[in-house]
Amino acid sequence: MKVNRIGFKNFRNLKDGEIFPCEGVNVIYGDNAQGKTNILEALWLFCGGHSFRTAKDSEVIRWDSDFARLEMNFFGQGRDQRARLQFQSSKKSVSINGVEKTSTSALIEKFCAVVFSPEHLNLIKRGPAERRRFVDSAICREKLQNAVILSKYNRMLTQRNTLLKDIVRKPHLEDTLDIWDAQLVRYGALLIKKRLDYMKELSERAAKYHVGISKGKEELKIRYLSTEETEPEDSLELIQKKFAAKCAQNRKNDIHLGVTLSGPHRDDIEILINGKNAKAFASQGQQRSAVLSLKLAEASVLRERMGEEPVILLDDVLSELDNSRQDFLLNELKDCQVFITCCEEQNKEQLRQGKIFYVERGSVVESK
Repeated sequence: MKVNRIGFKNFRNLKDGEIFPCEGVNVIYGDNAQGKTNILEALWLFCGGHSFRTAKDSEVIRWDSDFARLEMNFFGQGRDQRARLQFQSSKKSVSINGVEKTSTSALIEKFCAVVFSPEHLNLIKRGPAERRRFVDSAICREKLQNAVILSKYNRMLTQRNTLLKDIVRKPHLEDTLDIWDAQLVRYGALLIKKRLDYMKELSERAAKYHVGISKGKEELKIRYLSTEETEPEDSLELIQKKFAAKCAQNRKNDIHLGVTLSGPHRDDIEILINGKNAKAFASQGQQRSAVLSLKLAEASVLRERMGEEPVILLDDVLSELDNSRQDFLLNELKDCQVFITCCEEQNKEQLRQGKIFYVERGSVVESK
């Protein structure tokens, strides 16, 4: 997967224009608030039409315009392709290779990328919901079917929780719980299995990347913590049995509290550096390195499962990393296209081979 051209019109603060990145590492540098991250956001939007910065499409439209348009030429699935995204205040449209599509989700299986931004440090700094969201986002971008499974599980969970609250006032409704539990277990077990399979591949790759980033000084381990007491080797049938048993075991407490106490919505991912919990014991630089390892591993799994090398987008990634870790990101990532934003002049000077773009007040210029 390679981006050959990205064009933008009325997109955030970027001046209308286009850039032609190289196949390797592309460094985008300049002072803060000049528009560097906007370029990465523009690229990411072609992964499915959703920003990693905002939930409101209207925010990507330049303040003095009523629409924004992005165009991208890329090589993927063995051929040259092109895509266009247009945003208006109340709607967005997409076309792929000149054919209009009914939904931006059509982009998911056409273009793939992995993004790191400073907000992703919340994978370590915050609670389990952030880590579950990370895994679910990754598996949903692989296949639309996985997004359907997640959506159906969440719908069943909401309906079951509503029923639990109603049972307090209408005890006879407890007889209907078995019906809802069967559906919850069905989709919940599928979701857990997808997560476990993904985590097995992710953890192995993340550990290897972390050895490279830390120059062998640190060991990274990632474990899936399951409220259903499932194991990575469990079959789908065994996961269903364990989840069903937990639902039965917790039924009285579920009714008393009005919430479902076990299931994939309660699971977590534990991140350890040298055997210690990264949230409690790791430095800022170590936490950043761990999340970077996860993101690079995410790209590796995507490549394995989709048969395409995803584009890697790294926003403000070099700060708080020592020179050896910076050198790894700038010069040791092979066989993939990389976009890195930074502020420091010396960072671009560390790049041994690639392209450099300077951004000032929304104007993007390729440095010679």
